[in-house]
Amino acid sequence: MTPRILPILAFAFSTLYAQDTRHVTEPVIPTVCTVLKAQLQAQSNALADADEAKLDSERIQKAMDACEPGKAVALRPDGPNNAFLSGPLELRAGVTLLVEKGVTLYASRDPKLFDTTPGGCGTSGPESRPCRPLISAKDVKNAAIMGDGTIDGRGGSQLIGKSYSWWQQSRAAEPTNTKYSAPRLLVASHADGLTLYRIRLHNSPNFHVAVNTTDGFTVWGVHLLTPTVRGTDARNTDGIDPGSSQNITITRSWIDNGDDNIAIKASVHHMSVLDNHFYSGHGMSMGSEARDEGDILVDTLTLDHTTSGIRIKSNVQRGGIVLNITYRNLCMRDVAVPLSISPFYNGQTTDGIDDLGMKGTFTPDYKGIHLENILSLTPGIVQIAGLDADHPTEISLDGVEIRGITPAQVHARNSIVTVGPKGANFTFQGPGVTAPANAKLHTTFTCSPKLFVPYQD
Repeated sequence: MTPRILPILAFAFSTLYAQDTRHVTEPVIPTVCTVLKAQLQAQSNALADADEAKLDSERIQKAMDACEPGKAVALRPDGPNNAFLSGPLELRAGVTLLVEKGVTLYASRDPKLFDTTPGGCGTSGPESRPCRPLISAKDVKNAAIMGDGTIDGRGGSQLIGKSYSWWQQSRAAEPTNTKYSAPRLLVASHADGLTLYRIRLHNSPNFHVAVNTTDGFTVWGVHLLTPTVRGTDARNTDGIDPGSSQNITITRSWIDNGDDNIAIKASVHHMSVLDNHFYSGHGMSMGSEARDEGDILVDTLTLDHTTSGIRIKSNVQRGGIVLNITYRNLCMRDVAVPLSISPFYNGQTTDGIDDLGMKGTFTPDYKGIHLENILSLTPGIVQIAGLDADHPTEISLDGVEIRGITPAQVHARNSIVTVGPKGANFTFQGPGVTAPANAKLHTTFTCSPKLFVPYQD
């Protein structure tokens, strides 16, 4: 089911360039250069133990290496055979990996295949070393992953030679903040023109998609669901995390995962997040490396039972300038913290706005934050803070409503708040806060019940 698209209003001059500067249209699946037929059969989303050594990595990689730019390598079902099994793969310039409907590309459960240092992947503590991702795109242009099939990282499955899964290792390391290693599903760097189209991404051991130093990244119609087995603990499984990149569009996608649905990292500019649905996760986040970020537009977004809605998080060890960010036409339900802008991030799921005394030289400074037509159907915490009197957060509200909110749920410090003609139904007060004393809602933005539908895969 395709999410209903709300009308996107004309941009104010101040937000004219707060978006992807490209003209982005729906991707087209290219002509196929090679068809690879599945040789394995998964039942109940699991492979037989005897099949765990039957890797398809080599034949997939050879096919991509030989495919001419502008064409696709297709992974196709063959009768009852519906699965491919792989270790790390590398995308090639101009080549599309096409995972067709009815096929799942599974990541191997063998951590040794993802080693960068022998024995380092899948371990915790001093011996832990980074893991290779399942799929990488490095120094390639116009690479793509497309199709109506699935890529499954198997983060909840027991590792070969270990007594735990990737996610169990991650959770066990959390209380003591112990270093651990787990592969990501897709990591890209210097991958201009990278495209993800209609693919299903499931159960990544760690972040699903991390893209850096890339100009031009399109995510269109992607469905990201982790964990696929409800009630399973999938820690640190961010959805899509761009960093040090520009000209990014994420649109018509459904994200349900175990951490930030989208987390915009440092040095991201000209990004559009348009017409998406978020479910379980930590919301539409910027940070924690929130510095040198700007010209970002989030328009037409439904957030259904995320922990946070709009979230900007950083601290003096990670922060910097965040400038010209627009959020427009957002609908929320059962979101505990509809709005949180904090320079005091301490690694928790939700943030506070009290100075914790952290020392550092990276000064969070949030300016030109604009909220227009924001509605939460249920009450929750709304909070904003600047670092200090010399670095106040500057934010404008225009048609912002949190239904049922009480004054005790509104917190602020060191902030300059303006309210537009459509108003807001709450008032900010606190030390170092400049804001209208009696903000009122003048124009009501509505959210259709049709937006709040169960996750559609």
